[in-house]
Amino acid sequence: MPKKIFFTPGPSALYFTVEEHLKAALKEQVMEINHRSAQAEAYYRQTEENLKALMNIPADYRVLFLSSATEIWERQLQNFVTQKSFHYCYGAFSNRFYDFATDWKLSPEKAEAPFGQLPDTNPDLIPSDTELITMALNETSTGVAFPTESIYTIRQKHKEPLIAVDGVSALPVTDLNFSMVDSVYFSVQKCFGLPAGLGVWIVSPKAIEAAKSKLQSGQSIGSYMALPNLVKNAEKGQTTYTANVLGIYLLGRVAGDMLEKGIDTIRHEARYKSALLYHTLEQHPELTPFVSEKHLRSQTVAVANTLGSSSAIIDALKAKGLVIGNGYGQYKGKQIRIASFPTHSKEQIELLADLINQL
Repeated sequence: MPKKIFFTPGPSALYFTVEEHLKAALKEQVMEINHRSAQAEAYYRQTEENLKALMNIPADYRVLFLSSATEIWERQLQNFVTQKSFHYCYGAFSNRFYDFATDWKLSPEKAEAPFGQLPDTNPDLIPSDTELITMALNETSTGVAFPTESIYTIRQKHKEPLIAVDGVSALPVTDLNFSMVDSVYFSVQKCFGLPAGLGVWIVSPKAIEAAKSKLQSGQSIGSYMALPNLVKNAEKGQTTYTANVLGIYLLGRVAGDMLEKGIDTIRHEARYKSALLYHTLEQHPELTPFVSEKHLRSQTVAVANTLGSSSAIIDALKAKGLVIGNGYGQYKGKQIRIASFPTHSKEQIELLADLINQL
């Protein structure tokens, strides 16, 4: 049976080198070694080094490994917020982070927009006593991209609050200036093309000090998984818990492969693939791009409304071995979502576009 090509927006297709790295991991007994061994620590340090080089992360920022991006939402509230966070909400996932803050009995505020649109990013709308400002580079549920220029404008206006960026379906494709933000996080099952089960949290010295300050003020920031404890272990190339050593190993190898290919090449290909997908969606009589403003369209997750039920087009493509995503939440059955991640070659996206044109 021919292998399927997964264009689902996470989990998605494995990066094309993962199979060889898995074979190497078996030979190196990566799944069997002690997570506090020198071998495991070396994998941690190599992965951190490769990620920093790939995305130009400042040397004094820390790279931490947790279970998922969803966990990191909670860790950020736990470590950074005493009372007030501010959330840009424009899809299922950005809204869910706001809901987490509400569940924590904090006093979050938000700038909200209908799905498929972006809220007003005027930094004057953010209260002066905000401790944490959050936004998603890509809202994976809707395909809306938050312009990095708007993030930098917000930073210029609000120098004191921490800025937290969800890069789940954007990094490393989106070129983010990490020095302008304090907390960046993603899961590996999207753009990095790896099995789910590993979250990556990148924090600035300012973020680390904010957690320490909250603790020193007499407030709880947790215990075993508190940020200062995570950082203390990271300095030794370790996690606080029994680490997903295989996940860290594979991420380091794939990040190394991306470095060898070149981030400029990856981003150039992303622009080409995205342009082809959106052109295909615009020309199809039964499909309409969900995000009407072209400059707000994600390069890595294209979302389209379907004239009829989305299952017809999803099933037709699946019969040919190409698996795309359904609409998310309330849009299930009404939309399709197509991932265009670094592992998806130009030829694969061209094949998908041709088959969509034939439907």
